[in-house]
Amino acid sequence: MTGRLTNASLAEAAALLAGRDPQLALIYKTYGPPPMWGRRPGFPTLLRIILEQQVSLVSARAMFARLKSNIEPFSALRFMEAGEATLRSLGVTRQKAHYCVQVAQAFRNGALNDIAKMNDEDAHQELLRIKGVGPWTANIYLLMALRRPDIWPDGDIALASALGRLRRMKTRPSFAELAKIAERWRPYRSVAARMLWQYYLAKRHGRE
Repeated sequence: MTGRLTNASLAEAAALLAGRDPQLALIYKTYGPPPMWGRRPGFPTLLRIILEQQVSLVSARAMFARLKSNIEPFSALRFMEAGEATLRSLGVTRQKAHYCVQVAQAFRNGALNDIAKMNDEDAHQELLRIKGVGPWTANIYLLMALRRPDIWPDGDIALASALGRLRRMKTRPSFAELAKIAERWRPYRSVAARMLWQYYLAKRHGRE
């Protein structure tokens, strides 16, 4: 599937899912359609998702802001010129500094020029060719930057926590269990993910 979600199709899909799934219906009735949380396709977005790997969004946001204020212009070429040593001096870990440069090289070399035209599977595989881009990172890019409607970000802790709370489970579901449950939300798994993130954030911020 290569379609791109719009605000209208997102709202329509959320209503459809709410009519099919009681847990998603609870979210929809309480909070309405989820935000798009779209990001502009390109180097800065994939770089930011790399920074978000295995850390809090607050921490990743702070690091991204630090890089933006110290690396100008904020481009793939400039990151390649700066190199890993500069990134590490700004607080990026050795591993992520290497990944950031690899992402910069992929964009500079044009490896992702045609990704928007590819189907989900081919686009996912193209992203995985970049060192540092694993399945979760690739899926988040497809879901948020390319706005594909049927992507499931396997391995996302917030989604597991949200569904565990919704279903009143003693422990949150495993990622394998979660992926199996998500199959019933095709062809709008990206929308279901947004609804669960919406619920997770609302509960975390104390909004009933």
